[in-house]
Amino acid sequence: MCTVCGCAEGETKIEAGHAHGHHHHGHDHHHDHDHSHEHVGPDGKVYRHTHGDDHGHDHGHDHGTIDLGRGPAGTEVPGMSQTRLVAIEQDILAKNDSFAAVNRQLFAAKGVFVLNLMSSPGSGKTTLLTRTLTDLKGRFPMAVIEGDQQTSFDADRIRATGTPAIQVNTGKGCHLDAQMVTQAVGRLPVEAGSVLFIENVGNLVCPAGFDLGEAHKVVVLSVTEGEDKPLKYPAMFAGADLLLVNKVDLLPHLTFDVARMIAYARQLKPNLRVIEVSATAGQGLDDWYGWIEEGLARAVAGRGA
Repeated sequence: MCTVCGCAEGETKIEAGHAHGHHHHGHDHHHDHDHSHEHVGPDGKVYRHTHGDDHGHDHGHDHGTIDLGRGPAGTEVPGMSQTRLVAIEQDILAKNDSFAAVNRQLFAAKGVFVLNLMSSPGSGKTTLLTRTLTDLKGRFPMAVIEGDQQTSFDADRIRATGTPAIQVNTGKGCHLDAQMVTQAVGRLPVEAGSVLFIENVGNLVCPAGFDLGEAHKVVVLSVTEGEDKPLKYPAMFAGADLLLVNKVDLLPHLTFDVARMIAYARQLKPNLRVIEVSATAGQGLDDWYGWIEEGLARAVAGRGA
């Protein structure tokens, strides 16, 4: 079990061979855990349940009438002091951050501009990515690490654009971590001076807590979702460097208030860059592509620095 978010233990699979391989095999992906159950609550803190109930391995637990301890900050923590909670959280993320640091050094040495794309399911993230890969083909090298719980459908769509891609299936896991990216990069041809897109598992909670070694976190939010998403998932939007508001071509048919949603997001991060786009109609894509090209130019200029 992932000791930070509580996602179920299972075999993570990364495609064998290179970008066009379709055979999968497992790799070692160990998470230290004990018989207690830990997960991240809406406030971003780690919660541990030390009782003996078997909740299975998903996020839909019914905790019944368990007595909850309350830490100094007012956080409800089952059977754990606030001091112990912070120590566990730091220990859990330290291993991930060490892999992320290695990834970041590798990318910097090669002048690779790496983007961690995150969203909830159904935001149009993969459609936006395939449109981006098609439109930017030939301008500079690109590659994709595709994260999903199961199937290679999205990676297959990406390969159809002619872009090298490798699929990482997380099983019941709800996010990619830095070690998965390390192993995927070892099997994916990532050229110097290229853009690497990491399409994370569709989830606005857990991916926010895991540094992958990327240059920027990019959140995609479609206008078919709620305007209050930034306030419901603050860690995701507070940590983002760019917010892509997708499917704006549908606005005439919806009551979605873009300005209100952006205001909510900027309550969390006042300097958050926002680009309104439509992956199907093409609106705003030139601004998105320009932002990518500027980032790649900086990565290449700083190569080996």
